Amino acid sequence: MNPFSVALNSIRGAIGCCVPAAFSLILLTWTGIGSAAEPGLSLERAIALALDEAPMIVARDAGIFAASEDVARAAALPDPVLTFGIQNLPVAGADAFSLDDDRMTMRRIGVSQALPSRAKRAARRESALALQSQAEATRDASVLEIKRGVASAWIAMWASERERILLEELRQQSRLAVAAVQARFAGGSGSASDALAARAAELDLDNRIDDADAGIEQARASLSRWLLDAANQETTSAPDFSVLPLTQSELLERLDRQAPLLVWDAREASADAALAMANAEKRSDWTISTGVGRRGAGASNVVWLEVGVGLPIFTANRQERGVNARRSDLQAIRSAREDARRAQTQLVRSVFALWSAQGRKVTRFRDSILPLDHDRSATALAAYSGGAELRDWLDAQGDEINARVEYARLLAEWGQSWAELAYLVSRETAR
Repeated sequence: MNPFSVALNSIRGAIGCCVPAAFSLILLTWTGIGSAAEPGLSLERAIALALDEAPMIVARDAGIFAASEDVARAAALPDPVLTFGIQNLPVAGADAFSLDDDRMTMRRIGVSQALPSRAKRAARRESALALQSQAEATRDASVLEIKRGVASAWIAMWASERERILLEELRQQSRLAVAAVQARFAGGSGSASDALAARAAELDLDNRIDDADAGIEQARASLSRWLLDAANQETTSAPDFSVLPLTQSELLERLDRQAPLLVWDAREASADAALAMANAEKRSDWTISTGVGRRGAGASNVVWLEVGVGLPIFTANRQERGVNARRSDLQAIRSAREDARRAQTQLVRSVFALWSAQGRKVTRFRDSILPLDHDRSATALAAYSGGAELRDWLDAQGDEINARVEYARLLAEWGQSWAELAYLVSRETAR
């Protein structure tokens, strides 16, 4: 047996025995089954780091503090008003502009206090509480938004890294094919076109790996928006995308606790408070004033006490119109909220259906399509070493590359759907 036949038999043995085992190991790594703890950036750690460093959370916390300060002062009485001036000052005659020559001239100083109705003050407090609740809900929604943003970037990088691993694993087979073609060509049974085709296939694989590297860097750039330097780490195994924290029915039961709907409770409460404020405008406000007056020309000094009361006597064209306007605002918010709930219901059902279908596709690729494509390309290469045409292997390898790239795309899309559902309701409000 010539040395070229020995080399080809070795190639056939390596492909038939070693590569399937390595391929099975890589598939297990891809799905995260049985993987031990490993260094790198996990999804949960990435989310924790992002929440610790997010400027938006600092901004939301500042908004909550500001709203709480407004609550503390919302029901307080207005500041008292200090009043002072001159009364009955002559402007003509011998006593003109004299403060001491006319008994009627008086220098006054006093203080007045407005006393809004209790209903108005209560409505102001309820309005401030609603704004505080809205600030807190906005923070919760921002937390969920950050979680989804981090998960989206992390999953994109993880899937690109997995794509590179699977494509890199094909390098060995491509090198074996080039070696086989060169051996046959050197032995006089091969053709130069086959040698060129094998080399072109090897270069095409290099291009695909470069595409995967570009995807990794693009995803890393997106992740650095949340993690800065921590995004430079490689990812660890992904969570189990086949399991969600909540079922579809549980998600639909918690519509109002999902990120897009979190602020609607506070918005409705704010509209309720505005309606209460409009109704309170029908109540009279009071004002109390007191002070002392100093008179000239030997006249005795005086004190005074005044009480004022508002007279909302034209309510039909004033207060009632305000009440009607605020009642319409409240109805508009309730209707808009119902529309938002319907839209969210549709979104949950649509994403859940997509996630389920993607999971079935991933399983089909992992358990059937990828092993079949691998066996086909391995068999075609072994057959070429026995004298078959190279075209069979070129077609088989091209299909296997495309299948692995498609598998990586499916994994990324499946993970994105999982993240959209997994981080739709915060863990604190999921109960």
